[in-house]
Amino acid sequence: MTTRTEPDFTSVDPELYAAAFQLLDPDPDPAPQPATPAARRTPAAPVQVLLQPAAPPVRLTGPVERTLTDALTFLDTHGWARHSLIHPEGARCSIGALRAAAGARNAAYCDAGNLLLDEARRQHGKKWETIPSWNDSHTGPQVRSVWEAAIRRAHHLNI
Repeated sequence: MTTRTEPDFTSVDPELYAAAFQLLDPDPDPAPQPATPAARRTPAAPVQVLLQPAAPPVRLTGPVERTLTDALTFLDTHGWARHSLIHPEGARCSIGALRAAAGARNAAYCDAGNLLLDEARRQHGKKWETIPSWNDSHTGPQVRSVWEAAIRRAHHLNI
């Protein structure tokens, strides 16, 4: 393939360019004028701009965090129990509180339970196979500590 080039390049007429630019911008900015001696001595007043505070980012509570938080609120309201899913006076163990908060054995219930058990294992050793076995073997403050840590993790993970 052979490409042919023209050896004769025609330059563009500068007046044609000026006319084209005049059509594109009929009222160009005037050229800056040199400052007068008085203008040089008087500083310009600062421009005051009021900035609107930015709205805080909206963070939605995830279903796992909500389930854990609601379950802990349930325990705070109705009481915490050991060795019984539901105590005759209304208190519940950790798994009972999760069931009450979730309303059904849905994904949030399963994920919240897994996160709670994982946090229990972090704090109290890997030997715990179920939430009820861990719940029944610890004191109220130990159980609450695990609940609070699980809620913080769910919040951090935004789940």
